[in-house]
Order: sequence, then C-alpha cells, then structure tokens
Amino acid sequence: MSGHSHWAGIKHKKEIVDQKRGRSFSKLLAAVTAAAKSEPNPDFNPRLRTAVTKAREANVPQENIERAVKRASEAGAGIEEFIFEAYGPGGAAIIICAVSDNKNRAVQEIKTILKERGGKWAEPGSVRWAFEAPGAGGESGWKAKFPQKIPAEDQKGFSALIEALEGHDIVQEVATNAEGQAAGEI
Repeated sequence: MSGHSHWAGIKHKKEIVDQKRGRSFSKLLAAVTAAAKSEPNPDFNPRLRTAVTKAREANVPQENIERAVKRASEAGAGIEEFIFEAYGPGGAAIIICAVSDNKNRAVQEIKTILKERGGKWAEPGSVRWAFEAPGAGGESGWKAKFPQKIPAEDQKGFSALIEALEGHDIVQEVATNAEGQAAGEI
C-alpha cells in the first residue's frame, strides 16, 4: 500500500488550495496598495474602500490589508498601475489593467502571453475608443461601447487568451468588447 496514505492525499489537495488562495490574496493586496497610493484613508478614498471590501470578502487577514496600506503610504512604494491595450484572435479589443512594481517586466510578461496565444500588442489609445472608462468614485470595470462578434474558429483561442491573462499574477482586470465575453474582474 505504498503511496496511498490518507494524509498524503490531504496534503496535496491542501497545497493546491493554498496556492490558489495565495495568488488571490496577492492580487487583492496589490489592488489595495495601488489604491492607497493617493489617499491611505478609506473614508476619503472610495477606490481604496472598494479594494478593502473585496479583500475582506475573500477573507484576507486584516493585518495583511493594513500592511498593504502602510506600504503604499511609505516613500518609495514602487507599486504602479498600468493599462495595456491589445487585440485578440478575431480582432476583438482587449484592455488589461495590471499592478506591478516593475513596468518593463510587466510589459514583457503581457506581450509574451499575447504572442503565445495569438493576440497582438496595441499602442496606447488604439483600443480605448471601444470602451467606456470606469466611472469616478471607485467604480471599476471598462464597458464595451461596440460589442464585436468573434468568428467561430477564433472563439476557442480568444477564450484561452482571456483565461491566461486573468490567471496572471499582476493582472487585476481584463475587459473585452467581444460578444458573449464578460469583463473579468479579479
């Protein structure tokens, strides 16, 4: 009965769950840090208030949230927000919102994902016209102005691209104007 330990099975399942939870916590705490850069008080910063609420809903420990806010208020907290633009298979527009401490690395990682899955990098401003920007007051979410139908042969590749982008650690939100594809907010 070698290798059939009950504890070994539990350990492997727990490890997978803990890794997913850790990635989720990292994304949420990066969003808190980025939101706290302008104003560390959630009473005066609706975007921070929303980020903290989402983190609490995901059971992120309060101590970790406070540490993320403190890190943002310290001088030299290098966390920045970036908005990248791309086109996916079938020509659908994609907006990628990311948070990272290194813009060059973030750009290269997003470009690699796009290249491997049939997407194309777009210059800043070339995709935003197809979306309504998030509203003031901490509202999130880019809304497509002109939904576009994706050809059947490109739908599988497009879905794989969106899934890969959403699964990346630095990506906070992926919005697309493809019909039937909801903007994925993490």
